[in-house]
Amino acid sequence: MAKQIPVYLFVGMLESGKTKFIQETMEDPQFDSGDKTLLLVCEEGEEEYDPDRFGFGGVTVEVLADKSELNAQNLERLAKKSGCGRVVVEYNGMWLLQDLADALPQNWVIYQCLATADGATVKTYAGDNAMRALLLDKLRASELLVVNRAEQVNDDESRQLIHKLVRQASRRCDIAYEFSDGSVAYDDIPDPLPFDVDAPTIDIPAEFFGVWYMDCMDDMQKYDGKTVRFLAQVCQTPRAGKDSFVPGRFAMTCCVQDIQFVGFPCRYDACKTLKQRDWITLTAKVNIKYHPIYKGQTPDSAGPVLTALAVEPAEKPLDDVVMFS
Repeated sequence: MAKQIPVYLFVGMLESGKTKFIQETMEDPQFDSGDKTLLLVCEEGEEEYDPDRFGFGGVTVEVLADKSELNAQNLERLAKKSGCGRVVVEYNGMWLLQDLADALPQNWVIYQCLATADGATVKTYAGDNAMRALLLDKLRASELLVVNRAEQVNDDESRQLIHKLVRQASRRCDIAYEFSDGSVAYDDIPDPLPFDVDAPTIDIPAEFFGVWYMDCMDDMQKYDGKTVRFLAQVCQTPRAGKDSFVPGRFAMTCCVQDIQFVGFPCRYDACKTLKQRDWITLTAKVNIKYHPIYKGQTPDSAGPVLTALAVEPAEKPLDDVVMFS
């Protein structure tokens, strides 16, 4: 098996500060792993890299000028050419992260994803459905969002808007506000869960399935071995595995165009008696373990796998689409 190559991913819209962030990171000698580094630039803005100021050598800069160059064969060629042991990617804000996931060579593994936003434009993007969807796409995979020019959003209303925007995509993504004088402030808005994770059976209110789904994906170990009960629709798919189905809900991130079905594979011996899109109340035990359905979604292809304890018929709720926040 080929040696794993760690990928450090920087995402955000054009002119959000990605190049500056990466330049400063590459100038830090502590970022030197001893490996040769391939820096892939998928978006060229006004600011350019200055390799002479990098804190270590062995860096090869390659520009992907067109999306057609984002494919496994080309990336493997560039890795071989550079002899790299790790990759840093400045990703194009207009490209979806799934495009990158589909293009990565099998031995490339995303180790860290950091996002940037411009305080002068982030609220405008958040109010535009198309741009908002692109922002949320990037935030879903990010561990940290750095908002530059934070003076532009240094008020409670703006902070609440950004916090809610991030939480629609992820409950694990931290938010840092960087000011022009170099000072940094961190988001400290609390995120109480609308259900009791310490209850013998965690009852998920119907309208908060999306919140539970995101929290379960972001903090899997919290639910390992726990019993949950929730309202769901039946999805019969071969991807669930033998004697299994996927109970879930249709969820909306920001607009009707991005509604998607989300759920977890569930083992149930009588699953074939369930009809596609039937509504059920499911009581199930959660275990975190390998499942092919998570391939490409988590580093070790492990995730929440349910075992049905009770399946009861249920009525369709008044609002059958849930939100992630």
